[in-house]
Amino acid sequence: MKIEKLIQEKNFKLTSARKELLEIFFHAKKPLSFEDVKDKISMDKATFYRNISKFEAESIVSSFESNDKKRYYEVQSVPHAHFICNICNKIECIDGLADLKIDGYIVEDMILKGICKQCNK
Repeated sequence: MKIEKLIQEKNFKLTSARKELLEIFFHAKKPLSFEDVKDKISMDKATFYRNISKFEAESIVSSFESNDKKRYYEVQSVPHAHFICNICNKIECIDGLADLKIDGYIVEDMILKGICKQCNK
């Protein structure tokens, strides 16, 4: 979906900062923290978090906290799980677990923690 159309549907102003930030998240292959994008954006930390907060409120991005106490963000798309390595803190998206059914529950997010393939060698 085009960023301009998404912003228009959510009924808020498309600023150059918002467009720049959304383009980074739309093209990312994994969740990103502020530290991951700070050198790619032309905004300060406060502007980043103000825009991210707006995106979360509008269900454009979702977030979670990792072992390293950083908050990671990604475009809200197909529900999927995340695997966080307890050794190297690497985060991977895991597809296929979103179908998990627990009687009486609705699973919206799943974070698995353990040792990744690289650290397990």
